[in-house]
Amino acid sequence: MRLHRNLVFAVIDATDLIFNKGEYADKVVEKTLKRDKRWGARDRGFIAETTYDMVRWKRLYAEIAEVREPFSRANLFRMFAVWAVLRGIDLPDWKQIEPTPARRIKGRFDELSKTRKFRESIPDWLDELGVQSLGEKLWTQEISALNQQADVILRANTLKTTRAALSKYLSDEGFGNQPLKEYPHALMLNERANVFTSDAFKNGYFEVQDASSQLVAPFLLAQPGQRIVDACAGAGGKSLHLASLMENKGQLIALDIYPGKLKELKRRAKRNGAHNIETRLIDSTKVIKKLHGSADGVLIDAPCTGLGILRRNPDAKWKMQPTFLKEITATQQKLLQDYSQMVKPGGLLVYATCSILPQENDRQVRAFLASDPGSDFQLEEEKKIFSSKSGHDGFYMARLRRK
Repeated sequence: MRLHRNLVFAVIDATDLIFNKGEYADKVVEKTLKRDKRWGARDRGFIAETTYDMVRWKRLYAEIAEVREPFSRANLFRMFAVWAVLRGIDLPDWKQIEPTPARRIKGRFDELSKTRKFRESIPDWLDELGVQSLGEKLWTQEISALNQQADVILRANTLKTTRAALSKYLSDEGFGNQPLKEYPHALMLNERANVFTSDAFKNGYFEVQDASSQLVAPFLLAQPGQRIVDACAGAGGKSLHLASLMENKGQLIALDIYPGKLKELKRRAKRNGAHNIETRLIDSTKVIKKLHGSADGVLIDAPCTGLGILRRNPDAKWKMQPTFLKEITATQQKLLQDYSQMVKPGGLLVYATCSILPQENDRQVRAFLASDPGSDFQLEEEKKIFSSKSGHDGFYMARLRRK
């Protein structure tokens, strides 16, 4: 591979914004890719994937390059040189890249790879938390799996098409794909590609959604004609899935505290042809109280550490602080206590997170069931999905029924 100066400089600029300015990797990459309209798909792919590699392996590369934060541009170029050497790429004779002894880089890599926190490029506190929460063996397997690049997985929008029809449509557009057996609406792309440019996407035939995430909406057992509440809807990935499972019949109320996210949900719902979604902003406790005892099903897709989706959001492990777990678990329990009251007698409640930590998952459910509001519920089923076992994102979901 021959390195091109403008592409490498774009990666350095992007990592500077992510590492030193605290910006989110996905937003930075999106913005960076708009800098030069002459960049083709291969150029854009290089920038995006190399930037994410630099983020994913930040600690390992910094240790090998012997640099410390905050990273100067010279430091970032040294880390980039580590990235290139470890991939067998010849370094160009540029003044920004110092003569780099490849044997020393490979030797340091071999040495550091013996220690999990360096090999998997994670903060000390996170490594300790993982061992305490999951045990040495499972944590070692899981953090390794979470450092792999995620596949691009789509969910066929059954309000407009079938999985088989979507597969053919995408293939005709040049996007090779294959169905995932145990996920009835899922297609996996054979190669990473920008599917948002496809006619299939513009027509609302699919959404990009990981396979594990696609298990959450069906877990609520929502039926056409019911009243369902998506209590932490965000931009609506699971709301859209619920709408398709409900065949646009009944009422689907999407709640969130962020108006911008609900606005995006409306836009996506229009493209998807999902007409039974009603968005409501949670701007006071009255919004929840008005729905007490009225819903056939309530989904609490709770805010969490996001440790199960590090494959997609590798910068999360650098932004997260040790105190965050305590704060987010308090929020999760409050959501369970408050939002569960929207479920009518005999109705269902699903609590889900994209985390792998028991503190956010089964322990939260047990604590809720032991509480006064939780005494009205009984646990029907729960799923713990680990990336090391499924090959997809880490997730948790529990279904409870109100007595």
